[in-house]
Order: sequence, then C-alpha cells, then structure tokens
Amino acid sequence: MELILWRHCDAEAGVPDELRVLTPRGRAEAARMAEWLRDRLPAACRIFVSPAVRARQTAEALGLPYETRPDVAPGASVGDVLRVAGWPDAAVTTLVVGHEPTLGRVAAHLLDEAGERPLAKGGVVWLASRPLDADGAESTIVAETSPQSLARS
Repeated sequence: MELILWRHCDAEAGVPDELRVLTPRGRAEAARMAEWLRDRLPAACRIFVSPAVRARQTAEALGLPYETRPDVAPGASVGDVLRVAGWPDAAVTTLVVGHEPTLGRVAAHLLDEAGERPLAKGGVVWLASRPLDADGAESTIVAETSPQSLARS
C-alpha cells in the first residue's frame, strides 16, 4: 500500500479554527503541490480530507473527487488516520489531507522514528508499505517535498 500525507497549505489565522481559509500564498502552494501530485498519482487513488475549510481548499486544487472525513480533522490520532487509510492493507493508494502535528506523528510512527516528523505547510510525505513477514510490514519513503522545494526546482 502507498499512503500520501499532505498537510494543508498556508492559512489565515482566526477562530473558529475549522473555518480558517487559505491565504493567497496558501492557494499558490496548493496549486504547485497539486500539479506535482497529479503527475504522480495513480488512476486509482482514494482521497480523504479533513472537514476544515483550509484542508478542503488544499485538496480542491487537485481537481479530483475526495471524501471529507471528520476522523482526520485537527486533533485526530495516529490510529484514526491509519484506520481511515486502511494501512497497511488497502488495495489502492490513499491520500490524506490533514493537519500537524497528526500527520507528522503518523509519518514518524510508520517509519519507526521517535516523536514527530513535522511536515511543512503544504508539505507531502509519500510512504509505501512492504510486507516483511506474517507479523509485520516495513514502511519506506517514496517521496517527500514541500511547496518551497518545488519553487526552487
């Protein structure tokens, strides 16, 4: 299985948190990352998105259908994200658009790293699961990038 974690792009400050919108910079970041992802996503890809406005606006830059899932909203747990994604057994690639620190914790957990592995705003980490034996799987990084890195390339 492949799991792509995409942190929402730069958003305005404010309350309530779930209604914060992307800044002009965030919209540009989302467009840049969406172009990078569209060039690489397999045709069969499930996309799950936090209901927060900034996450939905980030995902909408892809122009692909997605499902809004409250279990990947701010404050979601590592277990919540992995359950939604069907890790490590889902048959298709799954993209989750969500929030820090949850996504960084998911990446660290899957890579057996202590603590967190923070994603930059708009950043993506693409992970793959490879079965080791009947009792487990190994996770590897397929790709990792951010809107800032793409702007420099």
